[in-house]
Parts: sequence; structure tokens; C-alpha cells
Amino acid sequence: MLDMSTGITLVRRQSISGRLRALSFVGGLGTGFFITFLVLVSSGVEPASILNEFVVQVFFDLHGLAQATTTAIPLILAGLGAAAAMKLRFWNIGIEGQVWAGAIAATGVAFYDIGPESIRLYVMLLAAILAGAAWIAIPVFFKLRYGVNEIIMTLLMAYVIFQLVQHLLFGPWQDPSASFPVSPHFDDAERLSRIGWGAVHNGLWVALGFGALMWVLLERSKFGYCATAVGHNPLAAKGTGLPVITTIVISVLLSGGLAGLAGGVITSGAEYRLTQFLAHGYTFSGIVIAFLARFRPALVVVVAFLVGGVYVAGDTLKVFYGLSEAIVILIEGIILLSLLVWEFFSRYHIEFVKQRVPA
Repeated sequence: MLDMSTGITLVRRQSISGRLRALSFVGGLGTGFFITFLVLVSSGVEPASILNEFVVQVFFDLHGLAQATTTAIPLILAGLGAAAAMKLRFWNIGIEGQVWAGAIAATGVAFYDIGPESIRLYVMLLAAILAGAAWIAIPVFFKLRYGVNEIIMTLLMAYVIFQLVQHLLFGPWQDPSASFPVSPHFDDAERLSRIGWGAVHNGLWVALGFGALMWVLLERSKFGYCATAVGHNPLAAKGTGLPVITTIVISVLLSGGLAGLAGGVITSGAEYRLTQFLAHGYTFSGIVIAFLARFRPALVVVVAFLVGGVYVAGDTLKVFYGLSEAIVILIEGIILLSLLVWEFFSRYHIEFVKQRVPA
């Protein structure tokens, strides 16, 4: 005999309306912020302080806005780098490694006084781009030639280059006048000048310029069409005659170059030297920004600014409430997971079906 029972199955929606996409985004953000509120309150933060520190003091105060903007500058570049690769489903989990590569290259140009002083800053930033692209060129080669998993390789290479940073800072590049493992300070000609608003420097125009360039490239050009097609289905894209390999290589090299530029901007615009900690956290932040922006360059700029504000507010909460760095990272993770869950259910819906099972 057979009895009827009710089963649950997930069915993919044939199409997703713009209204449903907007609802899933707003719902994901709302859920993430609500859970974040509960986490902060349970950590001892007063409810009134959450609104004050996360909104009023960051986005409605000139000093707070300047801090958030300064923090957002390298985040924009890291987010653009993550979006460029992950749009094609190339999982660049070694963004920190490329940031380190760019920081090392920029510092090397300054340390050895390469090029005329009048253009040395431009040489530093160009070297940072090339170094980041070169560092990710190794994983993309092994991925395309031998099928090596890019997640593992990009991640492990980040550890490799961090050891190179340690060698340089404890060895030939260590500042003899400092008690800590840091390189000597850059000369004035090797620094991005400030624009006159807090610590905001000219790296802002660099980040916004590359944001505009990536917007044109990925959303207003034939290359962007190819990247979208390859990201959805590389086999189908290849079958239609699109240059799949070329598209992947260019996108991934752009990803590494943008991350490397972030390292160059940090060293020349904020730290003014190479340190042990300047690239920490940029892999996670870049991926979060890219996902929240849904790999769209224009939205990357906006989301990076919001994430920069979260970091600034988090620093304040750490000082006045004794919260750890892990809380700030947890907040990012909560918001990202909330968005992913809402987006999943915007793509799929639950159906209850009758099934026949043996009695």
C-alpha cells in the first residue's frame, strides 16, 4: 500500500522582477541591521548610542564623514578588484596578497628612489598596479592551464607574500631609527597630498576615477557583455564564439591590479611607509563590498563608503565600549549572510508537494 505524504521542494523562479530584487535587497539589509542591533545591545552598547555612533557621528558630522571617506578610498579599489574577478566566478580569496604586492612595489620605488622625483608618485602607483596584476597572474595561469583551484592558490599566496613583507621589514627595509618593523617614511614627493578635508587625500580621485572606468568597462562596453556571459555560463559563451579565456585573463588581471593599487594608495596616502598591518582584512572587506554591490562598479563606490562608516563607528565603539575587532567583522558577516539568504529566496520559492511513500 502507498500513503500520501507532504514533501518540501525548492523551485527556481523563471524570472525575477525588479521589484522582487529591490525587496530582497532592502529586506536583507533590514534583517542584517536588526540582528546587528541585537548583537551590539547584548555586548553592552546602549541602544541610543548605536544610532548616534553608526549614523549621526559618522554620516551627519563633517569630521566623521572625512574619516569614513578616508577609510573608504582603498576599500573602493579592493571592492572593484573583487567584483572584477568574481563577476566571472573566479574566486579571488587572496586580495590581501595583491594589496601587499602593491604596497611592496610602491615602497620599493620610494626606497630606491626610482624615477625622477617629479613623477615618482605616479611610478609608485603604476608599480603597485603591475605588482598586484603579476601576483594574481600566477593563480590564473595555473587555473586555466592545469585546473588548479583558485580559492586555495590565491589564499595561500597571500600568506607567502606576507612572509616576504616580514623579511623586508625585519631585514633590508627596516627603518634604523624605529623600534618597530617598519620601513622609512616616504619623502613629501612620494605622498598623495591631502585635499583639505580631514585626512582625505587625492587617492579619492584615483579611486573614483577607476570606479568610473570599471563602470564603463563592465556595464557599457562589449567586454562587459562578454564578462557577464562568461560569468553565467562559460561553456555556452565559448560555444557562441566569445573570447572566454581572454575575458577571464583580462578581468582577473584587472582584479589583481586594482587590489595592488589599493596597497599603493594606502602606503602613499595614509601610512607613508610599509608596515606589518596595512593590508589585513581587505580580502573579507573586498568580497563583502562586491557581493553587497552585486558586482556593479557604481554600487561598489557607495557600499565601500558605507562599510568605511561602519569601520569608523566600530573604532569608536572599541574605544568607548571595549568591543573587539571581531565584533566589527561579525557585523559585516551578519549583513552579508542576511543579504545572501534573502537573495536565495528571491531566486527560489518553496513548494509543498504530495508524495507517495510505502505504508
